[in-house]
Amino acid sequence: MDHQADAQRTDLMTITRFVLNEQSKHPEARGDLTILLSHIVLGCKFVCSAVNKAGLAKLIGLAGETNVQGEEQKKLDVLSNDVFVKALSSSGRTNVLVSEELEEAIFVEASHRGKYCVVFDPLDGSSNIDCGVSIGTIFGIFLLDHDNAGSNDDVLKPGSEMVAAGYCMYGSSCTLVFSTGSGVNGFTLDPSLGEFILTHPDIKIPKKGKIYSVNEGNAKNWDEPTRLYVENAKFPKDDSSPNMVADVHRTLLYGGIFMYPADKKSPFGKLRVLYEVFPMSYLVEQAGGQAFTGKERALDLVPKHLHERSPIFLGSYDDVEEIKKLYSATIA
Repeated sequence: MDHQADAQRTDLMTITRFVLNEQSKHPEARGDLTILLSHIVLGCKFVCSAVNKAGLAKLIGLAGETNVQGEEQKKLDVLSNDVFVKALSSSGRTNVLVSEELEEAIFVEASHRGKYCVVFDPLDGSSNIDCGVSIGTIFGIFLLDHDNAGSNDDVLKPGSEMVAAGYCMYGSSCTLVFSTGSGVNGFTLDPSLGEFILTHPDIKIPKKGKIYSVNEGNAKNWDEPTRLYVENAKFPKDDSSPNMVADVHRTLLYGGIFMYPADKKSPFGKLRVLYEVFPMSYLVEQAGGQAFTGKERALDLVPKHLHERSPIFLGSYDDVEEIKKLYSATIA
């Protein structure tokens, strides 16, 4: 046994140590956000374990219910939702919870009430579990400006007012990426330690990428700016060689653009504003990129409903700038 190597492992930057270090930079902080994030981390670990043994535990398959989006709920959807609702409400730091799986918001009882509102998709992409594709949890956090019982209005505000956002990806490894407004950092779960270790410090998205990610099965329904952008990406005027991927995580690390545009079938877009568009846009902007809806900066949207949808184009600054110009030309 290499005792020296094992000793060195105790100097790893764990997510707990990282968050406490960040808290120490703000003398006025009381640690409420730190405690809330630790409960989110615990929920991610629990879901990661459940995802890894889903087939063995017979958690794959339908739960016999349909969620508010009209999607048939898989057992892991239901389990993940329960895990995060309990983890968040038991933290004593939350007031309003909005989940993709629940039609109405949850208002935390007074004895456990705090000053944060959390919007989340407990298991995004769960229909892909059976084929082993990466799935994940997405979350965003708003800070209340009052101590009273919360309401829907406390989350129906621009994404620019979020104080933190992140996602946890469950795949060949479990990766948690988040920001509290001072850059983006990524952590990977070390199964032997049961700890998230800092592996992607201060993520900066490349100014321009060679990757675009979009569902081309909907191409016949796209608007003209989207069609032109993809055509230019597939047949570039220079010698760059694009690749197709379907992962915001990869876009964040390697650059490029992730697109889920409005089309004839879904004129208002498909992705939900509060717990998909806002958190991912927040992260991309913190990493130096842009997020655009086809009309405006994504984080300037003010949703009117909890499960409102929107088109989204996010990624490298220059790539998003290109599609913004195409939309401007169409309007002109």
